[in-house]
Amino acid sequence: MMSTEQTRQKERKWLYPTVYVLLVLVSMLPVYAEKPFAPQDTQDVILNLLMVSVDPYGAIAPVFHVATIIIVVLIVILQERMGRILAAYLGLNYLVIAFAATMGATEKYGFVIHTGALITSAILGIAWITVAVRAELETSFRRGPSRHYVLLPLALLAYWAPYAPHGMGVRPDFNPLLLLVSPDYGLTFCFTTPVFLFLLVLFYPNVNALAYRMTAFSGLLNGLVNLTHFFNPDPRWMGVLHLPLLILSLYALILPAMARRDTMRQQSDSV
Repeated sequence: MMSTEQTRQKERKWLYPTVYVLLVLVSMLPVYAEKPFAPQDTQDVILNLLMVSVDPYGAIAPVFHVATIIIVVLIVILQERMGRILAAYLGLNYLVIAFAATMGATEKYGFVIHTGALITSAILGIAWITVAVRAELETSFRRGPSRHYVLLPLALLAYWAPYAPHGMGVRPDFNPLLLLVSPDYGLTFCFTTPVFLFLLVLFYPNVNALAYRMTAFSGLLNGLVNLTHFFNPDPRWMGVLHLPLLILSLYALILPAMARRDTMRQQSDSV
């Protein structure tokens, strides 16, 4: 007769692939635009949206930078007691992104809604708020392998978002002030998620597995899509700035397998 643990493992075996397929389908939902456009121009529509979507909210960008710093400091001091607060912050931030970064009035296509991004961010927001309610995230920098900190420069790069508009593309801009005022961190999925994933990697496995995997897989999808920036010289620097999302998402997804391997190795060494 199958044990409860075996039943749970069998359920998880089907759960995650099903969730991944659903996230892929959501990401493929058509973009809405006030002015008609050809399907092959979808990426151009999204790029035009991203250029204007967070402009109305740029003044509140420092709030997200400062809030993240405060939360990290409090985790250092309070450790596990910050789990609910961090999960709630992740959830609320994703809900902000869902309605701030996924719609806006563009000059070329009129009012645009990136439907897939809106629904994905909303799902993640609800998922992490649920984690907060259930207290399924434990925060402590004292646990976990120190090797995870090699990813810190990638998280800092996303937090910084050092770029400035330049013609039809972007150019590097390493102004230190952007560490506090960059409108991308906290308001866009692609620059916020790497920081969140870095923290979640540090706290793994004391995280809600489903919310963790949904966040990492959504990040991987966006990271892969944004590799297209490398094929155009104008936004190529933007492609570089999306590498933290791609690398951290991939690392977060393979971390469970790495953790299982380490556990098996420890068990075999102790025998």
